[in-house]
Amino acid sequence: MLQKFDERNRDLIVSVNGHLVHRGQAAISPFDSSVQGGDAVWEGLRLYQGKIFRLAEHLARLRRSAAALAFPAVPSDAEITGQISATLRANAMTDDVHIRLTLTRGVKITSGMDPRLNTGGPTLIVLAEHKPPVYDASGITLITASVRRPPPDCLDPKIHHNNLLPSILAKIEANVAGADDAVMLDQRGFVAETNATHLFLAAGGRLATPASTACPEGITRAAVLELAGEAGIGCDVGDLSLTQFYAADEVFVTGTMGGLTPVIAIDGRTIGGGSPGPLTGRLGALFAGLTARSGTPVV
Repeated sequence: MLQKFDERNRDLIVSVNGHLVHRGQAAISPFDSSVQGGDAVWEGLRLYQGKIFRLAEHLARLRRSAAALAFPAVPSDAEITGQISATLRANAMTDDVHIRLTLTRGVKITSGMDPRLNTGGPTLIVLAEHKPPVYDASGITLITASVRRPPPDCLDPKIHHNNLLPSILAKIEANVAGADDAVMLDQRGFVAETNATHLFLAAGGRLATPASTACPEGITRAAVLELAGEAGIGCDVGDLSLTQFYAADEVFVTGTMGGLTPVIAIDGRTIGGGSPGPLTGRLGALFAGLTARSGTPVV
């Protein structure tokens, strides 16, 4: 799975600390904390018909992550939302848009990792792109990466941080293997997530998903759990092994970039019948309905 360039994005206007500039002229300082050490937090948002799905939940997670990293200041939700709205208006965007929201610790007075070198406040970047769901709706394939997700005592996955090298290394392995993405295990050998999404399996009419011990608490994942509960579909949350995924009737992934996408093979094992299953389709329809009727108006 390789994303293609969308010509509509050639002349994007992006926002850096509220300044709207062409994508080719947008810049941050070489002293910015994101450049110096990946010292930043981020969120991926999706715009549906002028509304951002679960914006409040995304901003709350951003704020929690910034607090965990001891950012001394964070823009208010109103200020962040205002910069998002201004960026969307500048690009005349209303639907099928993915927004990458990045908050860095800001610019340092001199290079170094000490947060006390940051004296000017955070940097807020709003990058909105025309981007429909990126995965193939007919199903994707996965391999298992050798790279593991760290436990909370190494780097807590509840911090939605910009240190994405483990995910990138796992994605490289998937690329080499000719798969779309990679399953990542925790330090005990249980499934955590993929390099970019959360995982669900269906077996015997019930769902199961890994506990968020070694992965972020996904916004889309939470929505699917709620929808399953409302539809009377049982779901178990806990430790799951690769064998359980290999033997599942259905597997799908969830995330802002792709919504809800079926998985048709993992490590060369065909999942179910090798095509999207009925429970995946049912939940996909429920999720589409939820995004159509809810969200925060921003344009």
